[in-house]
Amino acid sequence: MTRTDPPDLLAVAARWADSTRWPVPLRFDPAERWYARLAAEATYEVWALSWLPRQGTDLHDHGGSEGAFLVVAGTLTEETVSGGRLRPHRLAAGAGRRFGARHVHLVTNRGDRPAVSVHVYRPALRRMTRYCLVAGQLLVAEVAEAGVAW
Repeated sequence: MTRTDPPDLLAVAARWADSTRWPVPLRFDPAERWYARLAAEATYEVWALSWLPRQGTDLHDHGGSEGAFLVVAGTLTEETVSGGRLRPHRLAAGAGRRFGARHVHLVTNRGDRPAVSVHVYRPALRRMTRYCLVAGQLLVAEVAEAGVAW
């Protein structure tokens, strides 16, 4: 019996980003950020997200799932908490990042052009916790469950 290492999630995101055939057509929704699950494998799931200018997420985690995301088009700004403050990091098309199971961030399209990204989570998302940053402390605002909130 041989043991195989789990796939690198950023590499999985890159393969999907390069794919010319997604199972759902990409859309841009002016009312809210659009997202769709592209694949659900035994050990991970893949999502596509589109971001019009000024669209973004709340401060959130991924419910214990580790992951990665890759910017396919446009530019996104990821903000993480460090020293009780949000620290921005700009990611242009082709840039991505891996993150662990305890990662908390928010992502926004601060540019003037639409953006597209591919996200991979292991295990599949079952819940996400949304936070408020108050006086340098993360406070739970809501716990969202898969099948209910998305």
